[in-house]
Amino acid sequence: MEKLFAAVDGYFIEKLVENDPIFDQILANNQKHQLPPHDVSPSQGKFLYLLTKIKSANRILEIGTLGGYSTLWFAKAIGNDGQVISLEYDKKHAEVASENLTIAGVSDKTTILVGAASDSLEKMVQAQTPAFDLIFIDADKENNSVYLNYALKLARPGTIIIGDNVVRDGAVIDQNSSDGRVIGVRSFVDDLASLPNLTSTAIETVGIKGYDGFTISIVE
Repeated sequence: MEKLFAAVDGYFIEKLVENDPIFDQILANNQKHQLPPHDVSPSQGKFLYLLTKIKSANRILEIGTLGGYSTLWFAKAIGNDGQVISLEYDKKHAEVASENLTIAGVSDKTTILVGAASDSLEKMVQAQTPAFDLIFIDADKENNSVYLNYALKLARPGTIIIGDNVVRDGAVIDQNSSDGRVIGVRSFVDDLASLPNLTSTAIETVGIKGYDGFTISIVE
């Protein structure tokens, strides 16, 4: 079935995701620098782009940059006066992402903050950074609940919050899992279910990235 899922995903990518060579260049550069292949798929990137357009979002917070592939999808969707702030723990990843975003011509709309995301988020809260329209949580899953707590402090009514990689090949339903990533996702989902100012759902996905999914929430 995995081959079928990947083939169907490839069909939709070929039909519905425009062939922009810069995205291939970014992935090639990421591979050259031996970054882990954890980028969102082209279909998922296009989904983030469309969601940003639908929301008319102009201020994006991305927690987890990697090589800047999803960052570019956000940057392409916002206006010329928009801003994507992306948080990346790994200095090498941030350097590669910065190079990629400069090549893509969007460095004026993107800012990468290097260091522990919780530290960067705390500084933004203390500085009373203006609220974001859309927040994408795609970093170390063990700290998802921490990131959600900060996201709510940096959001406003109507802000969309997306949590990526929450299905984990179905491991999310294993309540006895000792995997810190699964434990982190389950805690995150529990938070989404219990917080009265969030309305949430989850979408399962299959394709070239395997069996996974994401949560999507709106701040009430």
